[in-house]
Amino acid sequence: MPPTIRRAVIPAAGLGSRLLPLTKATPKEMLPVGDKPVVEHTVRELVDSGITDITIVVSGGKSLIQDHFRPNPALVRQLREDGKVAYADAVEEVAELARRGHITYLDQHGPYGNGTPVLNAARSFGGEPVLVLWPDDVFVAEVPRAQQLIRAYEQTGCPVLALLPMDPAHSRRYGVPVVKEDLGDGMLRITGLVEKPEPEAAPSAYAAIGGYVVTPGIVDELREQTRLWYEAERRGGPAGEVYLTDALNAYAAHHAVYGQVIQGEWYDTGNPADYLVAQMAHALAHPEYGPVLRELVRRIDG
Repeated sequence: MPPTIRRAVIPAAGLGSRLLPLTKATPKEMLPVGDKPVVEHTVRELVDSGITDITIVVSGGKSLIQDHFRPNPALVRQLREDGKVAYADAVEEVAELARRGHITYLDQHGPYGNGTPVLNAARSFGGEPVLVLWPDDVFVAEVPRAQQLIRAYEQTGCPVLALLPMDPAHSRRYGVPVVKEDLGDGMLRITGLVEKPEPEAAPSAYAAIGGYVVTPGIVDELREQTRLWYEAERRGGPAGEVYLTDALNAYAAHHAVYGQVIQGEWYDTGNPADYLVAQMAHALAHPEYGPVLRELVRRIDG
């Protein structure tokens, strides 16, 4: 049996440029969805799925993430003295969540691109498989997305991508997998990814969305891509970026890679419209806030 996955990486070094000026001073990972910052939703998903070692890869200006998860005994004591027990418990629970996930932080170094934070964190993997989840995705699912990916890895022992059914008209927004075989129960054998194809050229009706099980072979591909990036930079040519999807695509050309169709609702918070949708969906599902918002909508429509 392949080893149980216990490590995860959350790349959180991005600028959040699509959300400017909102993210000028506030990291996009700290924008609220409901009563929690979006990165906390990701951490909770991982901890609920049995992950016990989380590395958050950050850049300058991201100290609010660390402040959020850091214990604050003085604040807790003040809240309890003021009789605000529920608030004190909530603050303590976030710190306990960080302890259970054993969150550590790592500064990002290297070429721009979402493959670099994974490679930065790889020195601590020790040859183990690792989950990679983006901090601007929120999944609402009976079984957490991370747990669905872990189960798929345990069945295959190979890299796994999170997939969702896609309207082919939206293919320009996603990486689209080349499906070799449908194995049932949402598991697909894939042989590559086509990045943002035109609808008529999309190789399948699935989109690769934020969630990966990365194995040592993928890390080796990232090392090779990074080597080529520096070589191109030295020669003065266009170096581009180092992408995790490119490493997966290169690996899939010669090795088994699987996609797992995720059961649940996906909310992307990386752009203004989708962020508002995530906020609204979360609020409508809340037993206290949902009725208030529905009444507001009725008044506006009326």
